[in-house]
Amino acid sequence: MNRDEKTDGGMVQFQYNKSINMSYEMERMDVSSEKSNEKAVITGLLLGILMASMDNTIVATAMGTIVSELGDFDQFVWVTSAYMIASVAGMPIFGKLSDMYGRKIFYILGLTLFLVGSVLCGTAQSMLQLSLYRAMQGLGGGALMPIAFTIIFDIFPAERRGKMSGLFGAVFGISSVFGPLLGAFITDAIDWRWIFYINVPLGVLSLWFIYHNYHEALEHERQQIDWWGAGLLVVSIVSLMFALELGGKQYAWDSPQVVGLFTVFAVFLAVLLWVEKRVPEPIISLNLFKRRLFAASQGIGFFYGAVFIAATMFIPIFVQAVYGGTATHSGMILTPMMLGSVAGSQIGGRFVMKTSYRNMMIGSGLLFLLGILLLGTLSSDTPRWLVTIYMVITGVGVGISFPILSMSSIHNLKMYQRGTANSSIAFFRAIGMTLGITVFGAIQNHIMLQKIREALPNFHPFLSGRELQPQALFQPEVREQIPPQVLQSLTKAFADSIAQVFQWSLIAVGIALVLIFLMSDDRLETTDSAAASSLK
Repeated sequence: MNRDEKTDGGMVQFQYNKSINMSYEMERMDVSSEKSNEKAVITGLLLGILMASMDNTIVATAMGTIVSELGDFDQFVWVTSAYMIASVAGMPIFGKLSDMYGRKIFYILGLTLFLVGSVLCGTAQSMLQLSLYRAMQGLGGGALMPIAFTIIFDIFPAERRGKMSGLFGAVFGISSVFGPLLGAFITDAIDWRWIFYINVPLGVLSLWFIYHNYHEALEHERQQIDWWGAGLLVVSIVSLMFALELGGKQYAWDSPQVVGLFTVFAVFLAVLLWVEKRVPEPIISLNLFKRRLFAASQGIGFFYGAVFIAATMFIPIFVQAVYGGTATHSGMILTPMMLGSVAGSQIGGRFVMKTSYRNMMIGSGLLFLLGILLLGTLSSDTPRWLVTIYMVITGVGVGISFPILSMSSIHNLKMYQRGTANSSIAFFRAIGMTLGITVFGAIQNHIMLQKIREALPNFHPFLSGRELQPQALFQPEVREQIPPQVLQSLTKAFADSIAQVFQWSLIAVGIALVLIFLMSDDRLETTDSAAASSLK
């Protein structure tokens, strides 16, 4: 039975309890805010989020050097995959535990796991060791992100949450810009192991700020942990992530290994849903999905994540293929889009008080749709400055959604539900990104090879007796060995295939727009208006 339904005194009694509960939460929030040093807490959370969000971009920049030293090229993909799988699996569990026993203890636990994993990564002597240590990092990162955003909603009144959420959302864009630069500098000037050691001073500072300055005013109840739900969730999600990572790469999609993983995912997911309907404190509260605003927000985050990762994956490849250049600093190609997302995040956070979540998301969705539509017109003749404009529009559209979806997910939820809600939006966005990489990557590869066969029926991707992936044909040293006419045909085929991926991704953006229109017409309530409405 839901906690809010445990009284039986009719509507008057329900409204009375609602007002008491609202007043109690406002009082707890005020006490927490008074006891906590806001600036110090914000600094600690910003450091933690910056460290975690910048980690993958730094590692990606150094992967060439890491592979050359540790070897095992065929295993390098797991350096990123292990982090992502562990992070996604841990998000909903840490979110729920933070609701049950408090934010501080699990934020510190996640930060500690991340730091220990970082130090171990720096000592790795093989690709297997590095992947295992990255999984530990990922588990910690899965706690950091959702809990940090939940702390914001706990300690700040509604009228300040938009601004704070915009600030924190902007950190993701900033990390995407400076991560590759910092990773390249550390790798070239010092040693690749220091891309992990650099996390230690940042993490220790974050730990110090939160430990000494964040004081929760929560009265915890003795609750039963849903161990069955947690176990079923981990098995199902890990199976799905492994299937997506291995399918089409190490194993064919119809191989027994991949089909078996998908089967395990489906079976354990079905059992998980059955269990979660029957336990008093489920890891995943299915009742939340009965709320239209919450359910729509999760779906929007899923489809936004799938399309946005396609843009971040294919725009750098397009720029390298059409305009030339090396892959070493390919992350910098995305700077206009990431700066656009920073601006969009600030816009979303500052204007959320002016209108409803749905109206803000309509603006976000239309800008996102326009950006992807324009990216779908890319060709080998598109000027570089136009690509930059397309990226900025796309970035602003996505950036607006960062604070809005976080706030709409927790709208009118109690403090003991916010951790679950925040981890849920991060969880669905991450799953969407994973599926986006898999689906859109397969579409682009199929279209590209088909166009290459049509333009160059006698072309074979062999050079000096060594088979090359099509992407490698656009490395500067390889381009010089390709005849100009062949290079032109390859460039056109590559550009057209990427444009068609963006055209296909319009379907996902369209579904997201439908979900946006299905959002309820709620808007962010200030502390005063929320208290007044509770007494009506």
